[in-house]
Amino acid sequence: MKLPDDPALATATLNTPIGKLRLAATEAGLAAILFPNQENVIFPQRNGSEIARAHLATALEALERYFAGEEKEFRDVTLAPVGTPFQLGVWCELSRIPYGETRSYADIARAIGNPKGTRAVGLANGKNPLPIIVPCHRVIGANGTLTGFGGGLPTKKWLLQFEGITTPSFV
Repeated sequence: MKLPDDPALATATLNTPIGKLRLAATEAGLAAILFPNQENVIFPQRNGSEIARAHLATALEALERYFAGEEKEFRDVTLAPVGTPFQLGVWCELSRIPYGETRSYADIARAIGNPKGTRAVGLANGKNPLPIIVPCHRVIGANGTLTGFGGGLPTKKWLLQFEGITTPSFV
C-alpha cells in the first residue's frame, strides 16, 4: 500500500488490543489504516490540514469505540480509499457485511454481479486500504476457514472472535 501523495495528509497512531494501528487521512476522508505488521509502508508523521485532521480525529474516536465494544457501523467516518472501480465496488460490498457476520469470497462476487470473480474479489479484498472499518476480516473461505489477511491470521481471528464470530474451523 502506498499513502496518497497529498500535502494535506494527516497521520496518527492508535494503540489497540491488536497492536499499534497507523492511520492517514486527506481532506477527502480517511485514506489508510495500517496494521503493526505493515512496517514496510513508509508512513511519515504529518500534521496535515485542519480538514484532514478532523477526518482523522473522527476515525480515531470511532476505532476507540469499536475496541471498547461500543461501535459497530462506523457511520460517522468519511472514507477516501483509492482503488480501481472494481476494487471500490468490492470494498463497498464489504462495508455492507454486518458486525458479527461473515461472508465468503463467492458471496461477495455474487453480490457485486460477478459470480465467477471469486479470485478477483480476493485480490481486491487483500488491497483494502481501510481494514476494520471496511471489514475485510469478515470474509472467510467458503468452507468457513480463515484465509489470508493483511494484518495476519492471528489478528483476523482476534477481530472475528471479538465480534462474537466463531466457527469450528478456527475456534
